Amino acid sequence: MDFKNIHIGEAIQKRVSESGIETSRICKFLNRSVDEIFEMYTLKSLDSELILRWCKILEYDFFRIYTQHLILFAPVMVRNQTDVKQKSSLPKFRKNMYTKEIIDFILDLIENGEKTRAQVIEEYRIPKTTLYKWIDKYKS
Repeated sequence: MDFKNIHIGEAIQKRVSESGIETSRICKFLNRSVDEIFEMYTLKSLDSELILRWCKILEYDFFRIYTQHLILFAPVMVRNQTDVKQKSSLPKFRKNMYTKEIIDFILDLIENGEKTRAQVIEEYRIPKTTLYKWIDKYKS
């Protein structure tokens, strides 16, 4: 999965083919025609309500793909320590939660020679100790 360039339609189509769910069932669940379903497979982005419905019928969290993108590519917010933390009524999530997929992705980059350890540390802002723990733990 290319977490940098997400094409949600392709991901959905892949999951549909893996799940074996019939198109007629999908059409009925999403209240869309067959042509509209096939059109969605070609779209790079979809409305969040529609993605949520796809998540339900395919029993797969497509929003995680976007979360992985944020973990890998969103800039770190640097704040002045004297700033008062803003309160929000929205739930707070930890950005530094690395899933097994992210760890595998990073280790594959190193293993395949696409990036060096130093490049991974710099580009993805993964602490050096964390990266070396992953390498020791998940050596293939």
